[in-house]
Parts: sequence; structure tokens; C-alpha cells
Amino acid sequence: MNVRAKKHLGQHFLNDENIAESIVESLSTSGYDNIVEVGPGTGVLTKYLLAKDFPLFLAEIDEESIEYLNQTYLNLNENTFVGDFLKTDFSFNEGKQIAVIGNFPYNISSQILFKIIDNFEIVPEMVGMFQKEVAERTAAVPRTKAYGILSILVQAYYDVEYLQTVHENVFTPPPKVKSGVIKLTRNIKDGLKGNEILFKQIVKAGFNQRRKKLSNSLKVLEIPEALLLHEFMAKRAEELSVADFIMFTNLWKEENNSKI
Repeated sequence: MNVRAKKHLGQHFLNDENIAESIVESLSTSGYDNIVEVGPGTGVLTKYLLAKDFPLFLAEIDEESIEYLNQTYLNLNENTFVGDFLKTDFSFNEGKQIAVIGNFPYNISSQILFKIIDNFEIVPEMVGMFQKEVAERTAAVPRTKAYGILSILVQAYYDVEYLQTVHENVFTPPPKVKSGVIKLTRNIKDGLKGNEILFKQIVKAGFNQRRKKLSNSLKVLEIPEALLLHEFMAKRAEELSVADFIMFTNLWKEENNSKI
């Protein structure tokens, strides 16, 4: 049977075996217990993942794809399929460490990244293909045009490596943009110490007016008086590193706690 690519699901099926194999081989060989492939489609990555010595789960909502995969790979079973990745609570994973991989649908790519961040304690690694612009934003460094909210929120939890650019002609149907493959590896920074909500508020407020100094863009928040003259206040959000934002968030929280 053939699987029709469905526009409303953002499906563009990779048809280059060399690229598919290289994406799968980008996964580390240890550090996790299970693998989840998001949007397996026609199984171009699946066949290489099945050769690995890890239990494989498939997050797919397209019934036509599920039927095709079951017919093509006879060692799959009903427990292999875990439904919508964005809605899963990972109960199938039984609290084990899990690697995420996929040729991700462009229309939900940012949501997939945020889902991974929200579950960083059980997701030590991800390898995935995104729209090139999203991949570049995720891997961007300070003082560049691509650096922004997505860059910082992901890099607060993961080291990001841009692996390769993939051209339009290796997909069916071809997308209108190039793709980029990135790898996320969970970092071991001391991090946010439970201040994740405040961190997101500061980052988003800073970049909502990215051309203004933080002394202006953060006015929407209640800035602790002790931080009003902090050196970062004279800078723009795009000038601060991820470590800067984490440190600043923790200082902010400490000042708020000192008033209680």
C-alpha cells in the first residue's frame, strides 16, 4: 500500500536512505533505555531504528501510516504505537530514560521541542529534522539574528549541535524550505534551581522588545530594586548568554525571597 502525505499533518516523507541512516546513527549508543520515533510516516528511519538494541515506540496519529508500518515491519505490535507525542504522559516508558528522534512535522516542531524541555528529566537526548529556520534558531548563539526565546529555553536544558542541512528534493512531496538536523544532549548545569517559570517570564519579556535595553523591556515585570542597576540592565536580551539569563533569574528569585 502507499501512504499519502497529508498537508494538515505537515507530512513530507524523507526518501533518501543515506540521510535517514545518518540521522539514526547520530543517536548515542548509550545513556537511555528506550527510543521514541515521532511521526515515522513510511518508516524510512524506523527500519534503521529497529536494528538498534533498544525497545522502540512509535508516536504516530496517521492511521494510514500505522497500517503501512504494521504491514511492512512484522515485529511491531499494538504496544509499539503510543499515539500523539504532544499528548503522551510517557506512561508507556515506565519512568525510564528515553531518546527522541524523528523527521518532525514542521507545523508542530516548536511544540515538540517544548514537550521535550518539559520532560528533560527523562529525555537525555534528541535527534531530529526541523525546518532549517527552526533548527538554526534552536542552535543559535548570542548576538546573532537567529538567537532568541527558543534558543535560550532549549539551551538551558540541552547542548545543541547543528548536524546537517537537508535540501527539498529528498522529500515526497518536496517542502518549500530546506531542513536542518540537530542533536540535543541534556546538559549537567546546576541550572535554574526550581525557578523555571520566572526564567521563562524574563526571557520572553526581554525578547518581546529585543532592540531595547533590559531596563526597558523588563518593566512589564516587577524588577527587584537591588537589580535595577545591575550591569545586564544596560544590555539587550540578544547580548546575554543562556548562563547569563540563568544567573540573573536566580539572583532575581533570591532578591524576591529576601523580602519575605
